[in-house]
Amino acid sequence: MTDPLRPLLELSDVDDAVRAARDAVDAVHAHPTNRRGWPATAAEASVRAARASAALDGGATDIPIEGEVSDPVLAGALRVAEAIGPMLSTWQRAPLQALARLHVLAAADLVPHEQAQTLGRPRTERGVSGRLSVLASLIAGGTEAPGPVLAAVVHGELLSLAPFENAGGVVARAAARMTLIGTGLDPKGLAVPEVFCLRNADRYHATVRAFGTGDRDGVREWLLFCCEAIEAGCREATSIADAAVPGE
Repeated sequence: MTDPLRPLLELSDVDDAVRAARDAVDAVHAHPTNRRGWPATAAEASVRAARASAALDGGATDIPIEGEVSDPVLAGALRVAEAIGPMLSTWQRAPLQALARLHVLAAADLVPHEQAQTLGRPRTERGVSGRLSVLASLIAGGTEAPGPVLAAVVHGELLSLAPFENAGGVVARAAARMTLIGTGLDPKGLAVPEVFCLRNADRYHATVRAFGTGDRDGVREWLLFCCEAIEAGCREATSIADAAVPGE
């Protein structure tokens, strides 16, 4: 069978952008600090990713030194960040189940208690379940597309489809992050592309809207943006690793 994402690699500049993203991830994994001290740098990367993702959905970014996080969007993003590692095998085997769990964690503080049973349930509008099923099949092994491409498709499709009423952006970015880890591109979760998305929020929103149209040029621009975000996320990861080097 023909790989459904194969044509995306034939779009102008995409193959080069994917290679550059891979090289950037390889370089940050080779950083001296990340050879043994990666659990600490990965933990910091996870928190930075959660804060940036929350901000993109209108949440706060400040985490109190003492006490609980009061902002519901940030609290949800942090819960999601903590769940990514334990949920990775479910994501690769049963993506829709993982998505439902991500939404429960992300939106728990955003709906009244009496509506809690709606969490994790995608919208029932025509076409939503079908597109989610197609996406799930890709995640579960239905494509051999490189990590940056699959992560961009997951990210863009979930943002465009908006299957959940609340915290959809946090869920989409977490899904993209799990894809980068699960495909083996960034197995330690060191890169922080979410920070680039936040710093370029207008472009982020514009390019994902273009992706959602299905237009060839729009899809290309989104793929290039996501690869650029990975490269920038690796620079963020390098700054984390540099700061963690003893004596510096």
